This record gives sequence, structure tokens and C-alpha cells, in this order.
Amino acid sequence: MRIIETILDFEKIKKGCVLTIGNFDGVHVGHQEILTAAGRIAAQKAAKLVAMTFEPHPVAILHPEKAPGVLTPLELKEHLLAEFGVDCLVVLKDSAELLNLSPQGFVDEFLMKNVRPGFVVEGENFNFGYGRSGNVQTLRELAAQRGFEVIIMPAKQLLLSSGENVTASSSLIRNLLEKGRVADAAQALGRPYRLIGKTVSGKGKGRELGFPTANIEPAEQIIPAEGVYAGFVEIGRNYEQVCKAHNKLPAALSIGRAKTFITDHSMLTEAHILKGTIGDLSGKWLAMDFVEFIRHQERFESENQLAEQIAKDCQKAKRILITDCTD
Repeated sequence: MRIIETILDFEKIKKGCVLTIGNFDGVHVGHQEILTAAGRIAAQKAAKLVAMTFEPHPVAILHPEKAPGVLTPLELKEHLLAEFGVDCLVVLKDSAELLNLSPQGFVDEFLMKNVRPGFVVEGENFNFGYGRSGNVQTLRELAAQRGFEVIIMPAKQLLLSSGENVTASSSLIRNLLEKGRVADAAQALGRPYRLIGKTVSGKGKGRELGFPTANIEPAEQIIPAEGVYAGFVEIGRNYEQVCKAHNKLPAALSIGRAKTFITDHSMLTEAHILKGTIGDLSGKWLAMDFVEFIRHQERFESENQLAEQIAKDCQKAKRILITDCTD
């Protein structure tokens, strides 16, 4: 997948491409339906599929205090978009000038001068231009006068475990993660939520209790609610490697403050791997995939009580994740 970050490189985009524009945070099931539809058209027309995204999120430029948490940092987003067949990714480094263009200005001064698409594929809730003043009807009207076609995809509906009927969206997934509802978040994402970070030294308490953990310092991403989860980990030498890794190891994942023995209550993000022997993880990167919530964090009165509960957590995680894991 080619990545374009400067206007000077826009000339590399062949006229008549199939274009889709969005922040694509999460690359969730709604995004995936748009990308799949755009890919079909690109194949039929022998055209390139071009995705255009924003870095950072436009709200972070216009209203930093309201900037949403990040589900997929740019490097992970790039990998996911490539998996869905994007030939060229345009990364717009947001600026006030670009965001202050009117809908007509965005189409004329930016799209038609630089990209010249043949087709634009968007979701029905797409907005663009200053103050999000343009919608899909605006886009269709402008397209009719400028020689490209607009295809609108209906919003993707989901039935959550609570019985709620909802529309797939990045804000929905953020809300689910903040409540620890990682199984519902996975349904909306089409895969478990992935949290990535570099390993850091812990205090060694897990090893003392017989359950050694790998601790990470997460990148700038949303961290699920405090609790214990069943999930998987990927191990790599760098961020890029864990984005692309496909060697999942079952694990009990824990996010929370060390309330039982440590007085400073620092937030810990750690994984106890349930299968195989893992060597030294110093300097490595870990990706944590959250599959199912197990329990809330709590304070224990003794090391024995904590060790007994961790053993129960690991057994439950094994039942959720695997059938052939040996103790």
C-alpha cells in the first residue's frame, strides 16, 4: 500500500480512482463494509482504491479539549486498511486552513485539484467541510456537476449482548471499552480490541505468586476499564511487527491499580501468558487483544487469597480461549 502525506505526491494518484474519506478510527465493521464496497467498484473499473484519513482527528485540531481517545494509532490503522485492500492511503495532516474550507471549497480546491476521483464511497452519516456543514446530499449535488459518482452505504446495525440495537461507530466502541464491554467492542470492530505497548519492568509480585506477568506502557490509545480479561498477546521486536503478527498466545490480562500490596496504587497493564515458555521480554513490544471480561479489580487481604483468585482467573481465561492448554 502506498502512503501519501504531501500534496506534491498527489500526482501519483491516477485520475478516476475510487475514493473513500474518513477518520477510520478502529476500522470497525461499518468502515469495513464501505471499504469492501469501494474495493468491488475498484475491481470492476480496474481503478485504484484510495482511502483518505486525518491525522490527528479533526476535533483534536479544532477543539483539543474534546479530542476523542484513539482506538487505532496511525501505524495500526495503516496495517488494517491495507488488509482491506486499500491501494493508496492519503494521510491528511490536519490544518486549520483545510478544516475551514467550505464543502464546495473542499471538493473544488482539494479533491478536484489533487485527487480527481471517479467514484466516492461513503457512509450515510458522512459530513465534510467547515463545521461539518456538508452531508451526503451536498456531496451528491457537487459530484453531479464535477463528473464523479457518489455511492452511499447504509449504516451498519449491531445487536449487542445487552439486547441493544445500535449503529457501529468509533464513539460506540470507545464507550464500550470504557465500560469493560470488550466482547461487544469486538463485535463492533470485527475483531478483539488491540492495545499495544512496549514492555516495562514491573515490581515482580506476580512472579513471586507463581504467575509472572509482562507489563506494558500502552501507546496513546484508549485503555479498557479496570478489570481482569481473557485475551491474547502478540510479541514483537517493534510496533510494526506486533501490528502484523499472527502468533497469538492465550493470556489473562489485567488492567488496574495494585491495591493489595502497593501503596501508590499505580495503574498496571499486564498479561500472564497461559501457554508455553516465554523468554526474556525486555525491550520487546506486546499487543494485547481483549476477548472477554472476567471480573472487576478488588483488594485482597493476603497473598494466598490473591494467588487463589489469580489461579481461578487463569482457569476461566483458559476455558474461554483454549481447549488444549496444559497447566
